[in-house]
Amino acid sequence: METTNKKLTRRAMMSLMAGAAAGPALIQLSSPALAQYPERPVKFLVPFAAGGPTDVMARLIAQHLSENLGKQFFVDNQGGAGGNIGMGAAARSQPDGLTVLVVSSSFVINPGLYAKIPYDPFKDFAPITIAGDSPHAFITHPSVPAKNMKELVDLIKSNPGKYNYGSPGAGTGPHLSAELLKLTFGLDLTHVPFRGAGPAVQSVTGGHNPIGCVALPPAVQLIKSGQINCLGLTSLARFPTVPEVPTLDEQGIKDQEATTMQAFLVPAATPKEIVDLLYKEIVKIVNAPGMKDRFVELGFTPVINTPDDFKQQIKTEVERWTKVIKDAKIEVL
Repeated sequence: METTNKKLTRRAMMSLMAGAAAGPALIQLSSPALAQYPERPVKFLVPFAAGGPTDVMARLIAQHLSENLGKQFFVDNQGGAGGNIGMGAAARSQPDGLTVLVVSSSFVINPGLYAKIPYDPFKDFAPITIAGDSPHAFITHPSVPAKNMKELVDLIKSNPGKYNYGSPGAGTGPHLSAELLKLTFGLDLTHVPFRGAGPAVQSVTGGHNPIGCVALPPAVQLIKSGQINCLGLTSLARFPTVPEVPTLDEQGIKDQEATTMQAFLVPAATPKEIVDLLYKEIVKIVNAPGMKDRFVELGFTPVINTPDDFKQQIKTEVERWTKVIKDAKIEVL
């Protein structure tokens, strides 16, 4: 009997230990945050007009998340004020995982550009990942006689005050790239901000504003079809989709390298389980067979970093761009 009791006791102890070891996993699997997520459609809030690179990235990822998770992910464009309106709206959203902010580099540029912004890049959001980035493209309407960046600079210099250039908005990466070019050559060139890259590209295509600087994705197909010209890219190397377009560096215009990131964040108090799930699913999409080719076709370079790495990058980039803006004396009118 004593031997039997000892066996029972050991068996009971083993059972308790196994239960204790399994406990955290069982708790994680039955987490209330993930039990029904997403119980309602998930909004991808894009702080720019439709047709721009952030919109393109958001729709691409939303489509695949809808397919993979069997729930609806949709895009809501809230453009204006260089992205501040939409980013402020996202900062005030409920931290339930049902609002995901999709941003460009404006997210880290605006804190140094505007005296006041409606969000705190460090406190208001939980970073998920950067999914991709793209170089900036200097584009022109075919009526503009310049065929390369040197000719464009000479054309603007010989016609001071005549030309305007369009960008996706004040404080966007392409805006700063164009302002850097202006500073480098002392150009008299007026900035016309749009509510996103889509409208800026449309203005160049229609000849209303014949010069523009935008991230590559919304312009790439128009460049390939010859409807607009691309005189140079701000990348370190030529882009595979438009291999005929040289970089600014190749044309002797140095220290102009810049890209626009496309990244995902949620309101700060969103449960970590949801952040981890979204990160895992976005990584799966970006790494899926054929997706790299799709990114390149659209004008993006795939980029994936962890939430912690993205958090550190936000700090680094805010500090970097604040210094650039201050040193270059760039102001938003």
